[in-house]
Amino acid sequence: MRIIAFSTLRLFWESHPAYIDAKTPLVELYRHMEKAAYPTPQALKAELGTASILKGSRVVFNVGGNRYRVIMAINYQRQLGFIRFVGTHAQYDQINAETV
Repeated sequence: MRIIAFSTLRLFWESHPAYIDAKTPLVELYRHMEKAAYPTPQALKAELGTASILKGSRVVFNVGGNRYRVIMAINYQRQLGFIRFVGTHAQYDQINAETV
C-alpha cells in the first residue's frame, strides 16, 4: 500500500520535544502499512485488532501505547492510504475523526 505522506508524521514528532517518543511507533506504523495489502477494512481489522474502522474508509490507529492517534483514509481498491490526522489522545478527542 502506498501511504501519503510520511512528512505529516515527521512534522508531528518534530513539532514539540514532548512528541519525540512518537517517532519510533509512527515510523513502524508507516513501514507496516507500506508493506501491507488489505483488500477490505475487515482484513485490516483482522490483522490490526486495535484499529478502529470509521465511515468514509477511515481508520484510527492507536500508536505508542495508546498515547497517539493516526487517522488514515484508505482507498482499498487502489491500495492508497492518506494520513489525515496525527496527534495525541487528547488532541484526537477534540476533533471529528470522520471529517478531518
